[in-house]
Amino acid sequence: MKFLTNKRILITGACGTVGAELLERLTSGGMEPREIVGLDHNESGLFYLEQKYVDVPNTSFFVGDVRDPGTLHRLMRNIDVVFHAAALKHVSLCERSPFNAVQSNIQGVQNVAEAASANDVECVIFTSSDKAVNPTNVMGTSKLMGERLITAANNTKRGSGPIFASTRFGNVLGSSGSVVPVFRRQIAAGGPVTLTDPGMTRFIMTIREAAGLVLESAELARGGEVFITKMPVIRIEDLARVMIRELGPVYGHDPEAIRIETIGAKPGEKLYEELMSDEETRRAVELDRYFSVLPAFRGIYQEIDYNYDGVIRETLDHAYNSQAEEVMTPDELTRYLRENGLLDDDRGELQLPPKRFWPGDK
Repeated sequence: MKFLTNKRILITGACGTVGAELLERLTSGGMEPREIVGLDHNESGLFYLEQKYVDVPNTSFFVGDVRDPGTLHRLMRNIDVVFHAAALKHVSLCERSPFNAVQSNIQGVQNVAEAASANDVECVIFTSSDKAVNPTNVMGTSKLMGERLITAANNTKRGSGPIFASTRFGNVLGSSGSVVPVFRRQIAAGGPVTLTDPGMTRFIMTIREAAGLVLESAELARGGEVFITKMPVIRIEDLARVMIRELGPVYGHDPEAIRIETIGAKPGEKLYEELMSDEETRRAVELDRYFSVLPAFRGIYQEIDYNYDGVIRETLDHAYNSQAEEVMTPDELTRYLRENGLLDDDRGELQLPPKRFWPGDK
């Protein structure tokens, strides 16, 4: 990606799954950025990154929060590209703490956009979520507002200010708090493995694919778009059964003895995943590996040229959701998990929660 060569780059949420993978890719992929700055409020995580990249020149890490405009303004001086990955992402926690979700996922995005415009940054890429499509929970609603703020920032910038665009992820397998490490811990403990609903389907992508979408979007973006990677679809019950079959013996358990328990959907949780709504298909463009959803109010963005190279279709005929797409077979899913290292033996790293004993336990 020549676009990032010799650029000064800021990553917010540098300690998170996507932020850390962006750091890894930028420092080892031959992109040769001039400087990389990592921002996070996780002091321990930043200390770890500082030690990991101690021999990588021109990398620096700062404790701070996207809720604080002053921190962002100071760090964005002389920055060329911002990858905004900082967010509250867990649905249940955002439901319990909606005020904090608004401050981080909405006000934080606005703070990033304003600091980028004030400092003449070239490009800002925001990491959004499938839950922003027809949202049914606080987290998804906050991510939708983040997308809209990023798109609108193109209309309010001064002169030839930053290009603002968003990326929309499906389920990033292996990320912190995602279903794969949860199932792995449950299997290691001998079960049960908990499902919210046997018919639940999801789009999946690897951490590397998620970071790749963010990096390539910086090169593709013209202003105001939402980029979506084409992804395979799985049934969550199939994922549970494949992981039990493959990992049960690794942890010394008979796969047949590990039970699957249905616990019911969580508040705000969907049975299928949406990455593009019916309304968005009317303004979406299909590329080789991505979809680009263009801004709804095209009159505002009429001076932006969205003529990408390699357009396959300029109109789509149906929404992009996991219910309407073909599901991977268990064999295909097993192969996918193996190829991406998601079935590797990690017994040396896995931390099982301690057993809690209460009065009456035997």
